[in-house]
Amino acid sequence: MNPDGDAVGSMLALYIYFKKRFLDVEMILPNHFPEFLEWLPYSHNILIYKKAQRAADKAINEAEIIFCLDCSTNDRLKQMSEVYNKSKAVKIVIDHHINPDITYDFIHSIPGISSTSELIYDFICYLGDKDLIDKEIAECIYSGIITDTGSLSFSCNNSNTYKKLSYLFNLGIDGEYIHRLIYDTFSEGRLRLLGYSISDKLTVLNEYSAAFIALSKADLSRFDYKTGDTEGVANYPLSLKGVKFAALITEKDGFVKVSLRSKGSFNVDEISKKYFNGGGHKNAAGGDVFLSFDETIKLFYKVLDIYKTELSKKTY
Repeated sequence: MNPDGDAVGSMLALYIYFKKRFLDVEMILPNHFPEFLEWLPYSHNILIYKKAQRAADKAINEAEIIFCLDCSTNDRLKQMSEVYNKSKAVKIVIDHHINPDITYDFIHSIPGISSTSELIYDFICYLGDKDLIDKEIAECIYSGIITDTGSLSFSCNNSNTYKKLSYLFNLGIDGEYIHRLIYDTFSEGRLRLLGYSISDKLTVLNEYSAAFIALSKADLSRFDYKTGDTEGVANYPLSLKGVKFAALITEKDGFVKVSLRSKGSFNVDEISKKYFNGGGHKNAAGGDVFLSFDETIKLFYKVLDIYKTELSKKTY
C-alpha cells in the first residue's frame, strides 16, 4: 500500500528480467504509485488492485509463483492480503525491512542493504544472469536505490552498493536525468504543500529533541493532494540541528498515516511496531493508526514522554 520508488523499481526490474526469461508474469500493487515514477519502463503494465480487482485476483489465483517485494507484513497488502494468503502459489519474499512478518515459503531479507532494488540486482546475479541486466532494468534498480536512500544520503554506507551503481552506469543510465524525473517534477500544489508543511504545520519540541508535521485531510485537500505529494516531507524536521526524532502525521480516509525518521541509534522501527501498527528500518519506519487525527497526535506525545530520557542523550 502506498508503494514508494523502491517497491515500484524493484518490481519493474524483476518483471523485465522475467520477460527476458520468457516467463508469463503480471505486476500488482494495492493502490497507485506516485506520478513521478510513471516514466519508468513498463509502469503502465502494473495492475492496480483498487481499479482492476478482477484481473488482479485472476493473476494471483492462477500464479505458480508469487514474488512479494519490499513488503514486510501482510497488513501492507491491504485488500490483496486475503487472496494472497489463500493462493496455492509458492510465495517468495524479497525484502530489506527488520524482522519481516509476512506469509512466505521462501524469504531473502537483508536489513543492512540499501533497498529491495539492490537485492533484485543480487538475485539476478545469483541466477547467473547478470548479462541480462540492461539499461531498462538498470534504470529501475537505480531509481529504487536512490529513492530509498534519500539520494544516497542514508542506508547506503557500503562500498558494494556503489560498485553495483557503477555497473549500472556502465550500462548507459543517466543519473542526472533520472534525478530530475524523480525530484524535479513537483506540481504547483505539491510544492505549495511542502512550503505550508514547513512554515505552518511544523512543531519543534526541543525538550524531546524532536519535531513533527501534522497534516489533516483539509490541509491536503487545500493543495489538491495526489498520491506521493508528501513523499520526503518527513525528512525535513530531521534536518533541524538538535532534532534526532521526527514524524509526519497525515490524516487519511479511515486511518492516520505516521511516518517516523531518526538519527543515529534511535530505533523508530521498534516504536512503529509497538505503537503505530507498522515497522520499517532503524532510522525510517511508518505505520497506520486507526484513531482520530487528534488522538494520533496525542499518542505521538505519549511516545515522546516514554522515550524522553533516551531522546535527551546528546550522543547520536
